[in-house]
Amino acid sequence: MRYFTAADVHWKLGLVCLGVGLQRGPLPTVGPRTLDRHVAVVVSSGRGWFSANGGPRHQVLGPALLWLRPGVEHHYAPNPETGWEESFVEFSGSAVDAYSELGLFSPDDAPVPLSATGRINDAVSRIVRAARGGSPLFQVEASAAVHDVLIALWHARTDVTHEGDPLLRSLTRNALLPISVEDHAARCGLALPVLRDVVRRSTGASLKEYLITARLTVAKDLLTNTELPVHDVAVRVGHTDAAYFSRMFTKRVGVSPVRFRQQQRRQVPGGWSESVPGPDEPPMVDNDRSQAPDGSAPAPVAAGAPGAQEGDTRPARPDRPAPADGRPV
Repeated sequence: MRYFTAADVHWKLGLVCLGVGLQRGPLPTVGPRTLDRHVAVVVSSGRGWFSANGGPRHQVLGPALLWLRPGVEHHYAPNPETGWEESFVEFSGSAVDAYSELGLFSPDDAPVPLSATGRINDAVSRIVRAARGGSPLFQVEASAAVHDVLIALWHARTDVTHEGDPLLRSLTRNALLPISVEDHAARCGLALPVLRDVVRRSTGASLKEYLITARLTVAKDLLTNTELPVHDVAVRVGHTDAAYFSRMFTKRVGVSPVRFRQQQRRQVPGGWSESVPGPDEPPMVDNDRSQAPDGSAPAPVAAGAPGAQEGDTRPARPDRPAPADGRPV
């Protein structure tokens, strides 16, 4: 077991690791006690009991998670004859509130059944190794590992709906349709309050927020990878009013759709890949897009040329000529 003190700058990371441990066997009883920080106790195997706020004892059967919350008295112990195997991480920080809002913490004080603990233990082991190594960036490494622990715990919980849920996949597919939330609920075969509750519990977001996020994700892709006018992009993502779409996009993203497209077009050409390229075939930038044949900087698009916008200095794209009618490609 190791315990740590975070410097002021480390708290700005959002999560700090205040302690970590790996132990097994007929361990002593813990508590009753109350802490001022969060602790995730992961029982990989074995059995025992857990109680919170002086309440009844709940049976613990590994793999299981015990959430120890700040200000909540807890009391627990493994079976005195067989013991159990546990790991724990103590943490705190401003990001805890966001994780709680997203539903990553159990809403009650009962043990949480887990499907597996391998990924969780890997993240905990990273903290242990970083602590032993004495790295000056230990708290940075530990902070990243605590994030991984919380994500791994969420994936391992058996009491939550995960991202692969068919309902959420269906809702994402239908998010681009110009229909109301009531129509979305009807398509899912659920009452609107039920759908809202499912989305909130599964994603931490409201139904409206979930739909808006799905639409904005597609809109960004269309603005980056096509020449569709903003009006057509708006229609593609379910908005019949392009002006409203532009206002909503600007409010949520921080820049207008036109400005977003300009910014992304000044990035290195690239795209999304479903696979990681091997070391023998690294991704390459098309030289035709980055420089002229003689190696000099490419000439800017002439004002009034197809695809050019006011103030646009994008390099010419000889591999994408404009059609004879002058429409942007």
